[in-house]
Amino acid sequence: MKNRETITLVMGGCRSGKSDFALEAANALPGERKIFLATSVPRDREMEKRVEKHVAERGEGWITREEPVAVYKVIEEESKDADVILLDCLTLWTTNLLMEGMDDAAIRKELDRLAQALAASRCPVYMVTNEVGYGIVPENSLARQFRDHAGLVNRKMAQAADEVYLTVAGIDLRIKPKSF
Repeated sequence: MKNRETITLVMGGCRSGKSDFALEAANALPGERKIFLATSVPRDREMEKRVEKHVAERGEGWITREEPVAVYKVIEEESKDADVILLDCLTLWTTNLLMEGMDDAAIRKELDRLAQALAASRCPVYMVTNEVGYGIVPENSLARQFRDHAGLVNRKMAQAADEVYLTVAGIDLRIKPKSF
């Protein structure tokens, strides 16, 4: 039985290079069973095209598991035999939880389940997320609720992670563990 492997959180703004960085790092790992855990729920043609583009960018050798809500279950199931799991992305996952009508307590429960699955993982896991806290305070309740939950998700997953990277303009900065 393998011990728990490294958990890595990669965060940054939109189009900062975070997904590219996570994919490159995951591709550099040995092994052939690579799982891409997709949380996206394409609701229009433009989003469908984005998904198609990302599938093409990953190339062959990746097994895609689509799960918009119960991501912890996929990690529990797949980490037993996978060489790496790449979860992209936690921000869309947060949106999905809100769209399911989950309240604060239910979202915290999902976060705890995910943290437990990560702690028990027997393969490396990379998670991608957006940093949304640098902007202004949104003017409507749902947007403020999303921003607050995204911040909570990022904090909790940063605590669960062994390594955290912030991508800015295509440059990755390791912020956990500290590099100085």
